[in-house]
Amino acid sequence: MSTGKISLPRYIAARYISAGKRSHLVSFMSAISVAGLTLGIAVLIIVLSVMNGFDKEMRENVLGIVPHITLSTNEVLRQDNWNDVEALVLENPRVESISPLIELAGVVAANSSSKGVLINGVDAGAELQSSVLERFMTAGRLTALHESKWGIVIGETLADRLQVQLGDTVDVFSPNISLNPITPLATFRGFTLVGVYRVGTEELDSDLAMINLSAAKALFKIRSPYNAVRIRTSDVLLAEEVRQELNAVLPAEIRSQSWMATLGSIYQNIQFSRTIISFMLWLLIGVAAFNLVVSLIMIVRDKKGDIAILRTLGASPATINSIFMWQGCFIGLIGIVSGVLLGIIGSLNISRFAAFIENRYSLQLLNAEVYPIDFLPSQIDPLDIAVVVVGVFILSMLATIYPASRAAAIQPAEALRTD
Repeated sequence: MSTGKISLPRYIAARYISAGKRSHLVSFMSAISVAGLTLGIAVLIIVLSVMNGFDKEMRENVLGIVPHITLSTNEVLRQDNWNDVEALVLENPRVESISPLIELAGVVAANSSSKGVLINGVDAGAELQSSVLERFMTAGRLTALHESKWGIVIGETLADRLQVQLGDTVDVFSPNISLNPITPLATFRGFTLVGVYRVGTEELDSDLAMINLSAAKALFKIRSPYNAVRIRTSDVLLAEEVRQELNAVLPAEIRSQSWMATLGSIYQNIQFSRTIISFMLWLLIGVAAFNLVVSLIMIVRDKKGDIAILRTLGASPATINSIFMWQGCFIGLIGIVSGVLLGIIGSLNISRFAAFIENRYSLQLLNAEVYPIDFLPSQIDPLDIAVVVVGVFILSMLATIYPASRAAAIQPAEALRTD
């Protein structure tokens, strides 16, 4: 008997969801409720996946190329001085690698075009250990800097601006001035383009050039073996904390800077945008849940006659309450399943869809001068989906309580008289 009482509310609720000729209103309102939940869930999952994609691109790619921490000095340090500095740095357990660096501003020029850039003189072998730039090479190789002293690697945006390809000559101007009896001359040297990369970030694709460490030392007339070192930490988000720890043990003449000083605001903006957009989309789902309340109230009014008949046949108020609780549960589950499926499909294809729109209509949805990357990334996080599923299910059940309690409170005689 108890089994029948448990299954009866579910059976009736399921029939109401797929009501036939006499209950078009019920079917319509149920469909509206399901559609609202589906749309809200799908959009929320897609947006969260895009924000996760931005976060991943920043942490693993952009921040995998720029130094997590840079140590530099204006003093002339000998190799043994730098060895002492590196030994102190490597004592920190959260430091993964350290590599020499000459970092100075300069100008690159070719074909009557020029651009001010940050020039990094690097050891190509050590760079492979501390940077992921090699995976973004679209032409040539980063290791070519080791094979060619006067080679240069630049970003695709900068290469397009200078109108150069692999093998072309690019002039690199140093801020140092050569004095002669007639007029001061800028120091420059021709470099052969041996590599082009594309990260999708304006700061890297347009404003960074990499040359051989020994070439940088000669061009910039650096008397030290190098003037900086780049540090890679085990957790990029803890780089600022590691920097402060290193400051406490390093000599006073050593300056330190983490990626937070240059790209921290961009990363924080991504996190802030995720919070704001998620809040707005949860409000949208809240509206869909309110729509479920209204829909169930209308269904209850439409089913007053059925409720009265069930009550006269011996159904208790608890049974009537269960019928409409199950109906709200079914609507919520259908909306959740369809919304999650639609959201996952959308998240997996959002990058291709954005690329199609850009190619079809010659648009650029994300400008690298404004956004950290110029494409739309996506990364599905199962935890996000789990939170959405649980949250929406709870909202659906809460939205069902009031209509179900109203249905349970209906008196048979009154319902039959007004039906």
